[in-house]
Amino acid sequence: MAGQPDLGRADLVSMLAELTARPVDQVSDRIGSMELAWLVHLVEQRYDRRMELTDDQLAGIRTVDDALAVFHTSLTTPADG
Repeated sequence: MAGQPDLGRADLVSMLAELTARPVDQVSDRIGSMELAWLVHLVEQRYDRRMELTDDQLAGIRTVDDALAVFHTSLTTPADG
């Protein structure tokens, strides 16, 4: 995948709204472990690519913005293989 992915903050918030069955404007900026696992799963499906996130990357994700930054880094790194 070349260039910046088309993944945005609104995409992640929408995914979280789907998980929590809440309106988008009621989705918390904070992300727990279940929400993070859900986001990783959906982003991997969307881009048909496994994200190999390190423990440090995962530990650093506490908010939607953190997740977006880590996901962009992962998605713009060339895949092995």
